[in-house]
Amino acid sequence: MDRLLKLMPSTLRRQAETLLTGSGEGARSGRGALTAFAIRIVSALLAFVSQILLARWMGAFEFGVFSYSWVWVLVLGSLVSIGFATSVIRFLPEYREQGRWDLFQGFLRAGRVIVILLGAVIATLTVLFIEDWNGLLEPVYVVPLCIALLSLPAYGLTDFQDGVGRAQGWIDLALIPPYIVRPLLLFAFIGIFYWAARPPDAATAALALVFACWVTAIVQYLALQRRLKLAAPKAPSSFALKLWLRTSLPLFMIDGFTLFILNLDVLLLEYLRVPPDRIGIYFAALKTISLIAFVHFSISAVAMPRFAALHARGELAELRGFLARMQAWSFWPSLLGAGILLILGKPLLWLFGPDFMAAYPVMFILAIGLLIRAYAGPAQNLLAVSGHQDKAAMILFATLLLNGGLGLALIPRWGIEGAAVAISAAFACEAIATLILTKRLFPTEIRP
Repeated sequence: MDRLLKLMPSTLRRQAETLLTGSGEGARSGRGALTAFAIRIVSALLAFVSQILLARWMGAFEFGVFSYSWVWVLVLGSLVSIGFATSVIRFLPEYREQGRWDLFQGFLRAGRVIVILLGAVIATLTVLFIEDWNGLLEPVYVVPLCIALLSLPAYGLTDFQDGVGRAQGWIDLALIPPYIVRPLLLFAFIGIFYWAARPPDAATAALALVFACWVTAIVQYLALQRRLKLAAPKAPSSFALKLWLRTSLPLFMIDGFTLFILNLDVLLLEYLRVPPDRIGIYFAALKTISLIAFVHFSISAVAMPRFAALHARGELAELRGFLARMQAWSFWPSLLGAGILLILGKPLLWLFGPDFMAAYPVMFILAIGLLIRAYAGPAQNLLAVSGHQDKAAMILFATLLLNGGLGLALIPRWGIEGAAVAISAAFACEAIATLILTKRLFPTEIRP
């Protein structure tokens, strides 16, 4: 560790030493970010290896069909919480500090019921919509997608319980189930199909996804319940649904726009009738270069509660300093990671199969947008918890429109390269707009 610290620039080295040895709130947040980063790195390695094996087991065509179904689960599954997975980070700590255990228990029960029921409703309506509108999708996508949608209630429950874990400071229970347990189970179930029956197609892979999501949600629920019994006294449940919904819905819009931005490229590729094998190749390149985004994710995972606390106490100077430190920790490791991944890009893509090396130029295009986004750091989280969530939502809505417009214009001409340009440009515009707005709202210098 000492050798690693000596390789860092002096500013980052001092911050790292404080992070590793300090006892203050900022140091604890930093160590939480490191924990989140470590979990995401392990998750990335598991996902990367499993995707390589899936691509080889299934072939580019079936892998592309399954990837498209999985993207829809990612988008819809994260939306079924309608913002409760984020607002829980505000309400549970507040009720815990106030001793309002009735509202604490009420929020937990209401959140779980809402996401499970809404997940079931959305899955049912989506399946009916797909079956009624013939020609909406290519026939090859219909069965795998309908099967995959059965996982929506479980996916939404896991997303909400992720927020519960973060609100309580239990990063392990928040992140290990969705980012380690679920990928392992998905890989294990598909492996069972591969060895026991026949090489899996997209439909059997979707069935494995359903099993993995439900088992993960149940295991995480039982683990959380065990720990909550020790941390939260029993109390009759009280409900403040109007307040919870009024707070959650703007956050739901932010989460929704973000998810569609992250996944719109794959959806547009299918909509514009790009062949499934090309979608699978693009998906492999996207997942490979997106490993650098885990740094940004890890910083954001712990920055939001810290921003909320500092803003509530009116400690704006410390808030700006904390944002500056988190931006530095987001950008420089991301830049290093991008360089390593681009150098190793062709060998990494070859692991998926020789055909996947055609997506190597896509990695360079995507890296530009991801690095600009990393430069902004968790500035969007600051806007969300400082009363400016409406402005953050408007930036993301404009980014979504830009991403969609560029995708529709560029994909027919340039294919997967056009999709990469569209999402990279959208990331860049989002980051620049967020930085400008943050500097205007918090005018003191916030860069390191």
